[in-house]
Amino acid sequence: MDAYAAFRSRDFRLLLASTAFSNLGLQMLFVAVSWDLYNQTHSARVLGAVGFVQVAPSFAFAILAGHIADRHNRRAIMLVAQCLTVVASLVLALGAHGVAWIYACLFLIAVTRTFQMPIRGAVLPDIVPPDALSNAITWNATMFESANVGGPALAGILLAITSSRTVYSVQAGCAVLVLACMAGVNFARKHDIQTGSALEGLHFIRNNKLILTAVSLDLFAYLFGGATALLPIYAVEILHAGPRALGWLRAAPSIGAIAMAVTMAHSPRIRRAGKAILWSVAGFGLATIGFGLSRSIWLSCAMLALTGAFDNVSVVLRQSVLQTKTPDYVRGRVMAVNSIFINCSNSLGAVESGWTAAWFGPILSVAGGGAAAIAVVAICALLSPALRQWEQ
Repeated sequence: MDAYAAFRSRDFRLLLASTAFSNLGLQMLFVAVSWDLYNQTHSARVLGAVGFVQVAPSFAFAILAGHIADRHNRRAIMLVAQCLTVVASLVLALGAHGVAWIYACLFLIAVTRTFQMPIRGAVLPDIVPPDALSNAITWNATMFESANVGGPALAGILLAITSSRTVYSVQAGCAVLVLACMAGVNFARKHDIQTGSALEGLHFIRNNKLILTAVSLDLFAYLFGGATALLPIYAVEILHAGPRALGWLRAAPSIGAIAMAVTMAHSPRIRRAGKAILWSVAGFGLATIGFGLSRSIWLSCAMLALTGAFDNVSVVLRQSVLQTKTPDYVRGRVMAVNSIFINCSNSLGAVESGWTAAWFGPILSVAGGGAAAIAVVAICALLSPALRQWEQ
């Protein structure tokens, strides 16, 4: 298989560009937001509460978003949602930097992402040939992480030499570029849009043991193993660095993910995919422990890079099983449920990290979370022969 087969599709190239601009801007936004909130409050709870703001729309609207994605015009949904993202971005760019304003804008952006995520996942099989689907998933993950590297690094530099308002302005420009890219994508649908109920995606995952275990592993392992919410505390209080170092700490996982994604794109397909997922999540937990115990900025960046590399293996393989094992007519609803799992693991992981750091300190919070992630892997490996035996 040609390592660049997916790029022959114009729609895939546009969707990939929108992914790049979206995540470049969002990662810049998250760095600026975390820095502003920490400087205003010096509170781990306030940083952790960002997770509640981001995860609430997923709980409230994800099932509805998947149902709409399978029944209505996907292009129109994406464009309307992105217009709202532009509005929220402009509010921040114009100077609304209080805690309440930041939470409100993050909430609105989280709502738009909730409606966009099922479509982004469901549309890939429609815009690339079947034999290029795995290649498209890999390059999509690569571009996602590539943008994530530039975003935190650029945000850290801009925070050091200007202010957070500049970061918010650049993020607003990225949101406009995403809107332009999305306007050119043909979000085709091949399925009967009148089939099934809003909960059919949930029922499908519940009845498919392989998919259920794969998404559950992601939920619980990364729920306990997330450390990114505490990076401002690590940058200032533990590593004794500043905003520029914070940017590189945020970028380090994506650097590792890019290296792994490019390697996977140019390598033969992983056959024993189930075991690879289990080992990659275990490696993520070990690297998280290493970061939690580190006192060196270079070692911390290296450990975070390893978490990104291991996470990328898990992400690509999990997306592969979702795309190949899910029928087209229900794919939007399945992707919506998967987005709930993803948002829960990331955002509630931030909440868990913030609260445990407030109670026990950041070091025990991060290192203990990594150990808990490894325990989740052991439980899933023991209870799920379907995942252990899955081969591509």
